[in-house]
Amino acid sequence: MVLILPFGVMSGYLTVAVAYLLTKSGVPIGQIAGLIALAFLPHTWKFLWAPIADTTLTRKGWYVIGCVTSAIGIWATGAIPATPSGLAVLSVVVVISNFAVTLVGMATESLMAYDTPEDEKGRAGGWFQAGNLGGAGLGGGAGLWMAQHLGAPWMAGAILGAVCLLCCLALIFVTEPEASHRHENLARSIASVGKDLWSVATARTGALALVLCFLPIGSGAASGLWSAVAADWKASANVVALVTGVVNGLVSAVGCVLGGWICDRMNRRSAYAVFGVLQALCAVAMALAPRTVSMYVVFTLVYALITGLTYAGFSAFVLEAMGKGAAATKYSLYASLSNMPIAYMTTIDGWAHGKWGAGGMLYAEALFALLGLIVFGVILSIWRAPRGVPTSSLPVT
Repeated sequence: MVLILPFGVMSGYLTVAVAYLLTKSGVPIGQIAGLIALAFLPHTWKFLWAPIADTTLTRKGWYVIGCVTSAIGIWATGAIPATPSGLAVLSVVVVISNFAVTLVGMATESLMAYDTPEDEKGRAGGWFQAGNLGGAGLGGGAGLWMAQHLGAPWMAGAILGAVCLLCCLALIFVTEPEASHRHENLARSIASVGKDLWSVATARTGALALVLCFLPIGSGAASGLWSAVAADWKASANVVALVTGVVNGLVSAVGCVLGGWICDRMNRRSAYAVFGVLQALCAVAMALAPRTVSMYVVFTLVYALITGLTYAGFSAFVLEAMGKGAAATKYSLYASLSNMPIAYMTTIDGWAHGKWGAGGMLYAEALFALLGLIVFGVILSIWRAPRGVPTSSLPVT
């Protein structure tokens, strides 16, 4: 939980604090959504450089490199003026910073994969995502509050960067795992990583996890725009900072821990699907409710709780599917692909808001989640069908 905090702080600071400041300076919602989607690009493709973390240096070494660079990036993000004229430079800094923080994620995921017993993968995934989403709450809520009350905008980014650096101290309490997939020859090590990755991706559980990565089920994309659309509910800066920041992070963390506990007590694939349904229903209910500050508070927090459930469910399912070996590469592949629906749903949500307003944004998210669930249900039913038996003749399960 502590090791992954910088990963969440980076995301929360951008999607809550910086997004709100950009809105106040007159940047359109669509451009803000594009910036947030751009931040997901390194996370979408990080599996391409994950083998470097699996075959060189140590996990702890890569963690320190990623954490230090990320801290500098968070400071730089706060130092650049949140104005239309600063958007181009901010976009470059955001991409570089998020590239660096992928190293933090890879190192933490690898350490987690080796130290977690099979029957506790749900709990491990829950605490891992509690740190991720809790860090997002810290970066967003505390970041926005500091940006509003401190003397200079760069101070918020500097303080958050310093907090991220302190997370390196948690490395004292974890053990550097052995790397049986490594060889003296780098080419052989990379080949071993590729073989390990292929064996997981072609196994039934691993392949199903890959399918889930592409589908917009439980993406939680709307949470990246809560601060940008707060005006639709007449929410003030203080309400946004509190509800979508610190409180949101705490509620999400509770959802993560609860989701991890549930995933250790039922089928992890089914749990993830159920969590996705709950998130879609929450979006519809928020669209139907009055546009008041109280409804904004209630539904963003309910959405945060359910997002915690979905994130824990995803991590538990992936940990179950991947095993050990080249853990950084395998988890990075799944995590990278899972960012695709977050990126495209953030873009779709921003477009839908511009076209139909807040209600249209929420209905669009629920609709795509429903379509994703239908697609996954069809794929799962086909996979379960015995050879020679038409799928339509099987009983509904």
